[in-house]
Amino acid sequence: MSMSDPIADMLTRIRNTVRNRGKHVTVLNSKVCRGIADVLKSEGYINGYEVIDDGRQGKIHISLKYGPRGETLIHSLDRASKPGRRLYKKVDEIPSPVQGLGISIVSTSSGVLSDRACREKKVGGELLCTVV
Repeated sequence: MSMSDPIADMLTRIRNTVRNRGKHVTVLNSKVCRGIADVLKSEGYINGYEVIDDGRQGKIHISLKYGPRGETLIHSLDRASKPGRRLYKKVDEIPSPVQGLGISIVSTSSGVLSDRACREKKVGGELLCTVV
């Protein structure tokens, strides 16, 4: 079965695994999904990830991160831009969720970046999702 939105699939798998207090989640590999995993790792929402080659598309094995007392670090993971309605933002229009405590993930010409990195590089792009 072909998948029309691998980003939404990735976010849903992470959301469901966090809700069930899982330690690891496996998602399909794509360049954008690796970029989202990079941003989540650099912002401290996950411990890390590794790309597993399975002879086809490949998979990304993500290790989730929890607080010192087992509290979740990812409370909400919301998809902004969808295949039926793309959402593009200029650099000064990119939202800063929860007054800077969350992040927005943006696909730019410089790659997939967080909202902070977009402001530093002064680039806008497609708003993929927000993480709180």
